[in-house]
Amino acid sequence: MNMKTIYPLRRVTYSLLGSLAGLFFLGASCTAPQHRLQDGTWRAELSVSDNKQAPFLFEVRHAATDSAVLTLINGEERVALGGIRYAADTVIIPIEAYDAEIQARVSGDSLKGRFIKRYIEDDPGVPFKAQRGDAPRFAPAASPASVTIDGIWDVLFINEKHDTTKNVGVFTADNHIVTGSILINSGDLRFFEGAVTETGVQLSAFSGLSPYLIEIDFTGDDTFEGTLYTVRGKTLFVGRRNDRAALTDTYSLTKLKRSFDHLGFELPDAEGRIVSLGDARYKGKVVVVSVLGTWCPNCLDETEYLAQWYRANKDRGVEIVGLAFERKDDAAYAHAAINRLKAQYGVDYEILFAGKAGGGALSKVLPEIDRLAGYPTTFFIDRQGKVAKIHTGFSGPATGVFYEEWKNDFNKVVDSLLEDSAKK
Repeated sequence: MNMKTIYPLRRVTYSLLGSLAGLFFLGASCTAPQHRLQDGTWRAELSVSDNKQAPFLFEVRHAATDSAVLTLINGEERVALGGIRYAADTVIIPIEAYDAEIQARVSGDSLKGRFIKRYIEDDPGVPFKAQRGDAPRFAPAASPASVTIDGIWDVLFINEKHDTTKNVGVFTADNHIVTGSILINSGDLRFFEGAVTETGVQLSAFSGLSPYLIEIDFTGDDTFEGTLYTVRGKTLFVGRRNDRAALTDTYSLTKLKRSFDHLGFELPDAEGRIVSLGDARYKGKVVVVSVLGTWCPNCLDETEYLAQWYRANKDRGVEIVGLAFERKDDAAYAHAAINRLKAQYGVDYEILFAGKAGGGALSKVLPEIDRLAGYPTTFFIDRQGKVAKIHTGFSGPATGVFYEEWKNDFNKVVDSLLEDSAKK
C-alpha cells in the first residue's frame, strides 16, 4: 500500500513518558502484576495531527487460564491480540502483525501510555488512553445532518502542492452509524466506523498499524469537504456523489520494461533452496505472483483471500508464490514475520523473502518491471511463463461491492489463462 499519495512528509514526534520507561522493559519477568485489564468493552483514543484524537473500541476477554485476548473493533472487522503481559502496573499489548505494541499504565478502569512501533529504533510512540465502559466511538449528534453519506463517491485528495489524486469513497449509513472505506489505486484504507454529526460525518479506524481520523462536512446534497488526519499530518479532500465512481485502470499502473515478458527471480526459501518460476512446481502452470509485505494491511487482506482460493483451486493447474519485501534486510526477522503470516491465514504456498522494502532489493529481484506502483501488486503468468497481466492494489472486504468485483475479475483472469492454455 503506497501511502505517499495521502501522507504529507511532516512528522509529529513525542517524548516518552519517563515515569513508565523503567517499567516497559521488565516484560514478563514480573509474575505478580499489581493491575490487570478487566473484561468488557473499552473506548480508546490515539493522538493524531492537529491535537486531534482518533477513537476506537476494543473488547477484553479472559480465558479460563487467565490469559487475556484483546479484540480491536472497526465496523465488521475484528482483530484479536494475544500474548498480553504485565510489568508491575503496566500492561504490554503486542501487535505482532505490525511489529508494534501498546504499553500503558493500568489504573482501575483506565489506561494511559503509548502505541510504539518496535521496528523503529527508540520510537517515542503515540499517546494512547482508554476507559472501560459502554461509551460510543463518537458521541451521537443532537441534531444529525439531514444529508446522507450512504453510497459511492468520487474523492479527490489534495496535497500540499494542490495536486489532486482520484480515489473512491464507499459508505453505508444505518441509524446515524456510518461504516465504509476509501479506495486508492494501491488498495484501500480498510475498515472505518463512525457517526453522523450535525454538519456531516466523522469516522476513525485502528487495526494495529496506524490510527486514522476522518472529518467530513457536507457542502450540498451531493458534495462534501473533508480532512484525513494521521500521526504524520493531515490531507484535505473533496467528494462528489457518483454511483459510477471508479479508480484509474489498476491494470495500467505497473508495467514491464520493453523487451521483457518473463519474471526471472531466483530467491532462497526458508531452508536455503533456490526457487524460481522454472521449477517443476511452477513450470507449465498458470502462476499468480503476489508482491507483498507482511507490514501492509492490504497485502494481509489479499493473502487471506489467496490462501483460501489456493486451497480450493490448486488442483486446476494453478500455483501461487509470494515475494515479500520486509521492513528490515534481515532474513531471520523476515522469515519470522512471514511464518506468522502463513500461520495466521493457513497459507500453504511459498512466500519468499525478497529483501527490504523501499531499498534497492526491488530492482535486483524484479529488474524486468519499470516501477512498482504499490503493495500488493499481482502478476498473472501464463503456462508458457509469460506475464499476461499485472494488477496493482487490492480492494478488500471493507470496500463492499468493489471487493466482490475484484474477486470476480481475479477469477475471470485465471479462468481465461487456463482456457487459453487448454486450447493450445
